[in-house]
Amino acid sequence: MATTPRDFAAIFPDPEAAIEYHARAPAGKIGLQPTKPCVTQHDLALAYTPGVAIPCLCIKDEPDRSYELTGRGNLVGVISNGTAVLGLGNIGALAGKPVMEGKAVLFKRFAGIDAVDLEIDATDPWQVINAVKVLGPSFGGINLEDIRAPDCFLIERELQKTMDIPVFHDDQHGTAVVVGAALRNALALTGRDPAATRVVFSGAGAAGIACARLLLGLGIRPENLVMTDVQGVVWRGRPGGMHEWLEPLAVVTPARTLAEALVGADVFVGVSAPRVATGAMIKAMARDPVIFALANPVPEIPYEEARAARPDAIVATGRSDLPNQINNVLGFPFIFRGALDIRARAINEEMKLAAVEALAALAREPVPAEVVQAYGGAPLAFGRDYLLPRPFDPRLLERVAGAVAAAGVRTGVARLRDWDPEAYEGRLRALASIILNT
Repeated sequence: MATTPRDFAAIFPDPEAAIEYHARAPAGKIGLQPTKPCVTQHDLALAYTPGVAIPCLCIKDEPDRSYELTGRGNLVGVISNGTAVLGLGNIGALAGKPVMEGKAVLFKRFAGIDAVDLEIDATDPWQVINAVKVLGPSFGGINLEDIRAPDCFLIERELQKTMDIPVFHDDQHGTAVVVGAALRNALALTGRDPAATRVVFSGAGAAGIACARLLLGLGIRPENLVMTDVQGVVWRGRPGGMHEWLEPLAVVTPARTLAEALVGADVFVGVSAPRVATGAMIKAMARDPVIFALANPVPEIPYEEARAARPDAIVATGRSDLPNQINNVLGFPFIFRGALDIRARAINEEMKLAAVEALAALAREPVPAEVVQAYGGAPLAFGRDYLLPRPFDPRLLERVAGAVAAAGVRTGVARLRDWDPEAYEGRLRALASIILNT
């Protein structure tokens, strides 16, 4: 095995273990297993020719039977061109493949969903659009991943127009759902009214813009939401540097820098780069500030520095080794589970907001003993260091997927006509038990 470059340790403390994990035979993290027996000549005749002609003709006459007669209804395409991978940037489609395989693992591990990763070697957004839109018959949903802004907005919009299955860019909407749920609970803990809450973003890319849009849907007022990017504050009339998705978020404000925008602010949401905020900036915020520093692996301000500067703060990061991890794994597997199970044509705003409310509500409930034990036995209770459920909480599947499915049915995007919410919750509980014991 090749020696791992020493600077890899800045990303992960045991880089050799990461290499060994991925290289262990069979290479990579995902594979394919048949779901029906194929051990006899009769099995072969059913699985392939001539028996396979029967479901083919059924689907030709009734396309929706594809959900009954193929694996399409439990299959998601994880699609990327590698232009904005994790904290690694534009590393290309091939180099991004381990991340996309990892996404497929999370779909299976947390929601029982099969996923296939497809890396598209193209940086032109229209090439990506044209490559993906013809794949609709293959999947029940599309998870776009790690595509740079503003290309990702165009790609998602055009695919949503032309495809009749959910197209969901997780860097946007998955992040927004989890941030929204955490903020909902943080505002409750600090006694804040969303309509009177001032929010400042560091980062105006895919995650920042989607989070901002969703927070507006949760009651944050547009004039109280300030975006910042590498050019400073996104103010109305700023020359250059604004595209059609960012311009609607520009506000009238005298602030021109992140430091100026944070003076008196209630909430800081960082979805940008390491160490762009300082303790001095945080000290200038309002009482009981809410600080979400989500750059990974190094946050916009280190957790310890934020707590030292403002002991009264609620602090969350994207890291699993610190309190209040805000991570998309709390969202996308369960959002897709609910969408797939109603054979949804799209994942709409009502479904995303339903996921927000379900996540926020679950965090306020007592945590089962088995979940506490899985996390080392330390008490887990709603409060400043427990804003969101933990990823291995089996209740997530029932609560979030159930809420998403119900919202999809209610808003008319479901193909499934005979949907029984109580029976569905029972199926989700059974699935959660299977996954937990696998």
